[in-house]
Amino acid sequence: MLETTLPPTFPTSDPRPAALAATARAVTRTYGRGDSAVHALRGVDLDVPAGRFTAVMGASGSGKSTLMHCLAGLDRPTSGTVSVAGTELQALDDTRLTVFRREQLGFVFQSFNLLPMLTAGQNIVLPLELAGRRVEGERREWYDHVVSVLGLADRLGHRPGELSGGQQQRVAIARALVSRPTLIFADEPTGNLDSESSAEVLGFLRRSVRELGQTVVMVTHELDAAAYADDVVVIADGRVRAHLVDPAADEILAALRVKAGAR
Repeated sequence: MLETTLPPTFPTSDPRPAALAATARAVTRTYGRGDSAVHALRGVDLDVPAGRFTAVMGASGSGKSTLMHCLAGLDRPTSGTVSVAGTELQALDDTRLTVFRREQLGFVFQSFNLLPMLTAGQNIVLPLELAGRRVEGERREWYDHVVSVLGLADRLGHRPGELSGGQQQRVAIARALVSRPTLIFADEPTGNLDSESSAEVLGFLRRSVRELGQTVVMVTHELDAAAYADDVVVIADGRVRAHLVDPAADEILAALRVKAGAR
């Protein structure tokens, strides 16, 4: 459901009925205690639609990364609930949460996080091997399809040090896709790339949604990156300032410029 705390005059899109990949309800996250406490999230409610590319935007310290970490089960909320693929994460102990992340989630990081001693192909299938799954049959067909969509067929035998930054990030995206997760989280995936490589990587993330049927949540502070998304969530002072559906660039910019605390 579309949610916004913007003034009534602010342009918003109509809500669309859609399946949800994840939800957050009344989520708070506080670090420290007393006078030194930092309230990173302050009662966040959010729906993440399935089969869409969602960008989460906000200034440094806005809470956008904390929100992603709570949605991904990398951090636990102080209060509130997070549900991913119909599973309430707070009901899982650490062991079950680790298994859930491995089976249901994919991650793409700013620093690529590829193992330098492995080839691109070996890095891509690593999640399957760690889960004890053979890359054969339907999994092999999916692997070949992902590699083809990401344009990596002629780079599979290269190690990360032999690839450009953009190619390394494409390998990281393929690694996130290969296990067909419910949800992929991308944390500032273009932060270490030049503009040309950034556009290439963002284009492939969008293709993974439109051609491979994935759901992607990307944290970014870059307007150009958010323009590739279907939905844009703007976070400020630990709260959702706006949730825009299929926004134009000027709508995103206007949402970012609304004064903190505006209602």
